[in-house]
Amino acid sequence: MKNFKIIVEKHPDGYVAYPLGIKGAVVGEGDTFDEALADVKSAIRCYIEVFGQEMLDDDSPVIDAFITETEVAI
Repeated sequence: MKNFKIIVEKHPDGYVAYPLGIKGAVVGEGDTFDEALADVKSAIRCYIEVFGQEMLDDDSPVIDAFITETEVAI
């Protein structure tokens, strides 16, 4: 077992989820948050099975991830 930090984005047409700490592109999608999370978990397992554990970035500097908004005058 390995824990991954997952970013989940809500879009007008559904949710997109992607992990941090993996070399390459791994994405999950779904109509709900839970569907996208389940899809990305499946994608991570498949990706590691195909490309191997060397695709894991064990030295990932990400401790946590945040989202915020700020106003910028333009």
